[in-house]
This record gives sequence, C-alpha cells and structure tokens, in this order.
Amino acid sequence: MLRIAVLVSGGGTNLQALLDAEKNGDLRSGRITLVVSSKEEAYALQRAQSAGVKTAVLVKRRGESSPEYGQRLISLLRSSGIDLIVLAGFLLILDACVIRVYGDRILNVHPSLIPAFCGEGFYGLKVHATALERGVKVTGATVHLVNEIPDGGRILAQKAVEVLEHDTPETLQKRVMEQAEWILLPRETEKWARKLMLEV
Repeated sequence: MLRIAVLVSGGGTNLQALLDAEKNGDLRSGRITLVVSSKEEAYALQRAQSAGVKTAVLVKRRGESSPEYGQRLISLLRSSGIDLIVLAGFLLILDACVIRVYGDRILNVHPSLIPAFCGEGFYGLKVHATALERGVKVTGATVHLVNEIPDGGRILAQKAVEVLEHDTPETLQKRVMEQAEWILLPRETEKWARKLMLEV
C-alpha cells in the first residue's frame, strides 16, 4: 500500500473526500499518512487530526525562495516515506525540484475543465467568477498530473457540471465540489495509486 501525502492550504473539503473514500474502502491502494499545510490556521489540519492522520505545517518563510521551500518539503516527504502526493487546495506552486523528485507521482484537482480558467493565479472563487463572467454554460473539474507549468500536466480525468442561470461564484463552487471534485479526486487517486503499485 502506497503512502500518500495530501497538501492543503484551507478548509480541506477535498481532503475530507479522500479520507471518506479511504474509510469506506474506495481508496485502498494507498493510505493517507501525512497532511501538510502551508498555513497554520488551515481547518484541513483539524480534519486530518480527527481522522488520526499525522500533520505538519510548512509555512513559506519571509524571503524564502521557491527552491528553498521545495527542499524543505522534499525533506519532510522523504522522512515520512511518501510515495504519492495529492494537492487538494494547496495554494503554493511546487518548485521544479519537487517535481523532479516526485515525477508522475503528484496529482492535483482543479475546479475547471482545463484548459479553461487555469494557470497561475486561478484558484478558489476566482475560477468560478471568471467562468460566470465569460458566460460559459458548462464548467467542471479536472484531475491532472503536476509538472513545471501550473495546471499544465497530463489530464487524467474531467467531469462536467452545468452552470445555472442564477449562479453566483459561491453556488457554482459548491456544485463543482459536490458533483465533480469530491467524486473525481478519490477515484483518480485510487486508480493512480493502483497503477504505481503494479509498476513496482
């Protein structure tokens, strides 16, 4: 069984979906053994602690470069024997040094149908607000591998969600989470973990 680290920065709703999937047996090829937050106050840490999962806070220090932060992250992940990383609302862009060490072992969920409304600066409500401003009728979520380009890695799965006439960024965000992110991320994490296990 692979050791999975989930990287978070906020409320941890996608983390909760992963924890629930593990509890009910839908995520069985890997075990979440570490949750790393870039913010001390992230509620995701409480979710992890409630599930008995080890937590760590890794705040980017004032003046710290991206490679320096990346090396600290690598040290933490290696010391915990991590095999697979899942980004679940992690707001820092991973440095290339992390991607080199964990190539094809980092998954991310993004709240749009990539290549729409993605890339650096597109996260949280901004994604949904932009989708509404552009007048799209369908949005959704994407699970993809992480490379050096923000949201530029190979797409593993997408799920479409209808945009309703009176949607706000908040209502659209909630629907995309419920109908796409919380379904896709656990499913694709299990599939990728199983694939990696078979390759060992």
